[in-house]
Amino acid sequence: MFNSVTIGINEGDRVGVVGRNGDGKSSLLAMLTGRLEPDSGQVTRRKGVQFGVLDQSDDLQDEHTVGYSVVGDADDHEWASDAKIRDVIAGLVADIPWESKISELSGGQRRRVALAKLLVGEWDIIALDEPTNHLDVEGISWLANHLNRRWPRSSGGLLVVTHDRWFLDEISTTTWEVHDGLVEPFDGGYAAYVLQRVERDRQAATVEAKRQNLMKKELAWLRRGAPARSTKPKFRIEAANELIADVPPPRNPIELKKMATARLGKDVVDVLDVSLAFGDKQILNEVTWRIGPGERTGILGANGAGKSTLLNLIAGKLEPDTGRVKSGKTVRLATLDQQFSQLADIEGDRVREVLAREKTQVVIDGKEHTPAQLLERLGFSTAHLSARVGELSGGQRRRLQLLLVLLSEPNVMILDEPTNDLDIDMLAAMEDLLDSWPGTLIVVSHDRYLLERVTDQQYAIFDGRMRHVPGGVEEYLRLKSARANGASADASGTGGSGSGGSGSGGSAGGGSGKAAAVARREAMKSASAASAGGPALSSAEEREVRKEVGALERKMQKLITQMEKKQRQMADHDPSDFEGLGKLTADVSRLQGENATLEERWLELSEKVG
Repeated sequence: MFNSVTIGINEGDRVGVVGRNGDGKSSLLAMLTGRLEPDSGQVTRRKGVQFGVLDQSDDLQDEHTVGYSVVGDADDHEWASDAKIRDVIAGLVADIPWESKISELSGGQRRRVALAKLLVGEWDIIALDEPTNHLDVEGISWLANHLNRRWPRSSGGLLVVTHDRWFLDEISTTTWEVHDGLVEPFDGGYAAYVLQRVERDRQAATVEAKRQNLMKKELAWLRRGAPARSTKPKFRIEAANELIADVPPPRNPIELKKMATARLGKDVVDVLDVSLAFGDKQILNEVTWRIGPGERTGILGANGAGKSTLLNLIAGKLEPDTGRVKSGKTVRLATLDQQFSQLADIEGDRVREVLAREKTQVVIDGKEHTPAQLLERLGFSTAHLSARVGELSGGQRRRLQLLLVLLSEPNVMILDEPTNDLDIDMLAAMEDLLDSWPGTLIVVSHDRYLLERVTDQQYAIFDGRMRHVPGGVEEYLRLKSARANGASADASGTGGSGSGGSGSGGSAGGGSGKAAAVARREAMKSASAASAGGPALSSAEEREVRKEVGALERKMQKLITQMEKKQRQMADHDPSDFEGLGKLTADVSRLQGENATLEERWLELSEKVG
């Protein structure tokens, strides 16, 4: 798998490891951490170095409680007095019942407990294998912040295998690419890696032309669509600008909207005053969303917030308790789900047999492609055509599933966590296909890079209601944090006497559930106080702040109404009138900018009054 590899990690290194599935990323991690011995050569480690490792599968014991798994048999006052441990608990497991057995947890909850167990320890080097699997956007953001703050800049070491490009860019100062038995180092995070890889590919043989062009397109988006990334010191802006001088933007939104309107008409899907509950739990509450032709929308929300429920309502798989979902007559909807439902009935068929039953031609990016050509574009070789569907790897199955969805020629496509099992090259290939797909796209994903890359607007679900977030994932996380801080303040105000009755001689381990609950609540309060900061307001000041908050909310509602009106005008507009569509698009962008400014001020004031 590896051939004469010489590589090392030193104090202060923050290394992200990327590469295609099966090229040896996890094996490299296992050798560096001492869990796998090389056939030849040697791996040396400094004497006494403490190495913490998170595998893709955890080593938690089903019969243990959450509390015992994270802090062992330490007394509550022992771990609760440690600010670092409180921060980890507040960031990862505060919402998980402390006395729950590991066997009772979901996959995402187990992942967070395993992470918490690792991060409360003292380590010189931490190695993480796909740490973002099963984490939502908030969990990924917290983990990146924690790792960036964990050690001083010139100490500690971090080694991360990940397909999450935003996470890679946030935490790494060096990127190792594993390919063809080699480990090739690049300076910087994902953005810098893309630039250097394009330079490398430009000098390579002409057989690399396809991959080079794809990565140039990725680089073009990084420079144009995500300016915050391109300001990193190691990202050479002049060289990047020269490389992408002749690369068009990833999408032409006006042209795609024109094509989508021609395929769909004006009516797509209207979600009208929809509410839905499962038992006593209200999932969605009076949600209204009019989905237009050619819209590309990302849906944000915590695990369990109702994202998949909303998708199932739109797809007609669920009926609302109240309200209704109305689809246009020309709508042809397809869903790329997490369960590989498109492949369930063809597990025993060979890939070539599956393709033979599909359309002989499909138009992508204005050109006709055969299914085999699309499959090659998604990373399949000729040899894979003879494999049975059930024998394919997770990543290959995901790519075949996407191909079958595209071949069904939908004009509305729902992607529910589409990045599962895909490596970075395949994510770029999938995004390239979606860039030229002329239809309405709705995406739910914890991969914020993908959300920002393939969608033009984002909505968030809070307490069963939807709201537009013009600032995307960053704005969503700020709003979520402000709401959490307000909830913590309310909780601390009503629980005054809770900490006094647990006794000073409590038992070890999981014996004192009340004391553990109090300590965890204090951990959350500490985290909230640290983020909120600032002195308390007087009664008069609080009245003035609440008055301004109310005025801001009225102005934001007015702007949202204006934006929805403009978007309806775009849907009704003559698709051939590019000048008119361009003006309407500019108006919507202006209104979104004004709304974002108001929301920034609203967020600042809301944090003051909780």
